[in-house]
Amino acid sequence: MKRIGLRLMAVHPGFVLALGLVFGWVFGLAFASTARAQTAEINALNGKIFDAKMAQQTFAGGLPHCKELDGTNFYFRQRDRVLNLEEYHHSLESLALQRVFNPETKRPWNEEDAIAKWEQVRKQAADDKDNCALVASLPELQKRLDDLQKQAAAQDKQGIK
Repeated sequence: MKRIGLRLMAVHPGFVLALGLVFGWVFGLAFASTARAQTAEINALNGKIFDAKMAQQTFAGGLPHCKELDGTNFYFRQRDRVLNLEEYHHSLESLALQRVFNPETKRPWNEEDAIAKWEQVRKQAADDKDNCALVASLPELQKRLDDLQKQAAAQDKQGIK
């Protein structure tokens, strides 16, 4: 062999194999971490889509009223209507003051019952607002999921080639 300014070294074939495995492992990890990140995002989107579809089914009666369900109102299922929180709060206070019979507790309303019911309907108002937002986001969630799945399929094809 002719030397052209570089010193030739004999390299053990095992070293070349090990070096190839290390580089393959590093590049494989980089690809796998991208694939895992996409898989995690796809799984998260699937979970949100499932939640949105469940809200769509369980909150079907309230969905036509979503424009009103902004956190200041709540959907009253028993009467299929929207009630204002402040007006409901005044009604609860009045029931407690007049000591009207409370069928849920089977005794007259008192201040503690009114406070507990008030907290319950405030939470319901927030939940109703969240359900409306979740159902409204369903088409966008499904579009993002489709895009991610197409992207993952394209990366799988590139990884196979």
